[in-house]
Amino acid sequence: MLKAGMKAIDFTLFDANGSEVTLSSFKGKKIVLYFYPKDMTSGCTKQACAMAAAYENFKNQDIVVIGISKDSVASHKKFVDKYELPFLLLSDPDLIAIQAYDVWKEKKLYGRTYMGTVRSTYIIDESFQIIKCFEKVSPATHAQDILKYLQEHA
Repeated sequence: MLKAGMKAIDFTLFDANGSEVTLSSFKGKKIVLYFYPKDMTSGCTKQACAMAAAYENFKNQDIVVIGISKDSVASHKKFVDKYELPFLLLSDPDLIAIQAYDVWKEKKLYGRTYMGTVRSTYIIDESFQIIKCFEKVSPATHAQDILKYLQEHA
């Protein structure tokens, strides 16, 4: 995982509508960059819906929210449409950003070991510096944890 104080790593990926999005195009704004394992799964849906519920708070603070998984653009489109997600979801099937942000890790589930995305979030400030890293977050409370952190460090 990258650390607070490091410069954010730039990348260009496609959003749910198939449009290119470059992270550095948001320089000058705070960014909540969250990585999650898979669209439409229970934990990821819970996390995305919590982020959507908190979105007005982020928007009122001029904070950009971006979710990234290795799912396809088509999968993201279905996810966005089904749950009316108001923020960007970026598709990273080649693991460009996922590996750059060091969230592609060995995981274990039911005794099986495999590689996957660890649910993690980076808060990036207006000068493109990482100011906070959240690792192995709780899907249900994470949006509120981010808002609390931002309020305490405003």
